[in-house]
Amino acid sequence: MEKFISVLKIIPSTTADGEGFRTSIYFAGCSHHCRGCHNPQAWKKKNGTMMSIEEIMAHILPNEFENVTFSGGDPLYQVEAITRLAIQIKVQTVKTIWCYSGYTYEQILASPRLSMILPHIDVLVDGPFLLEKKTNQIPFVGSSNQRVIMLTK
Repeated sequence: MEKFISVLKIIPSTTADGEGFRTSIYFAGCSHHCRGCHNPQAWKKKNGTMMSIEEIMAHILPNEFENVTFSGGDPLYQVEAITRLAIQIKVQTVKTIWCYSGYTYEQILASPRLSMILPHIDVLVDGPFLLEKKTNQIPFVGSSNQRVIMLTK
């Protein structure tokens, strides 16, 4: 079990990665390598800074009225550690968590490893970015094949 999570950057007070003001955490590591990816530097886990859950929580907790978004890379590349972080957020706050992943919801459900995150997030934005389906007409997605799936009410 890894004690640290590779983080590319943490952006407070953004409205780009989900509804309302959010603290977005961009995790390093992704195996999808989508053509036209807006964040290819996040593909390699080594490009991030290793941070503990406590260090990440120190960025989240002061922003009392901001919810949280997991992005990347692909947060599910480090799913065990990200799940522990999501649990900690839910224990210490009432924040909602959006999670972006290049995996589809069906792929995540089919994998006991990947699906461990699902009970701890509120919204999943799923599917790989497809350059040929790029859109700015659908809120919070990069391509029209991606879905915003509400997991909690």
